[in-house]
Amino acid sequence: MAVPKHKASKMQTNSRFANFKVKKPTINECSQCHEFVQSHRICKHCGYYDGVQKISVEKEKVE
Repeated sequence: MAVPKHKASKMQTNSRFANFKVKKPTINECSQCHEFVQSHRICKHCGYYDGVQKISVEKEKVE
């Protein structure tokens, strides 16, 4: 089993965890309605994914 020969300093330990960053989600344009949609998701505005309608989306009536 691997065992370290020397104690890892606080700087080594902390710098290993300092490289973790949260990335922004990739946003693309929908090919049908041209709204911005997160990658690999069904468009909430028109219901299309990869050029095929997956869900039917009804427009709300504003009175």
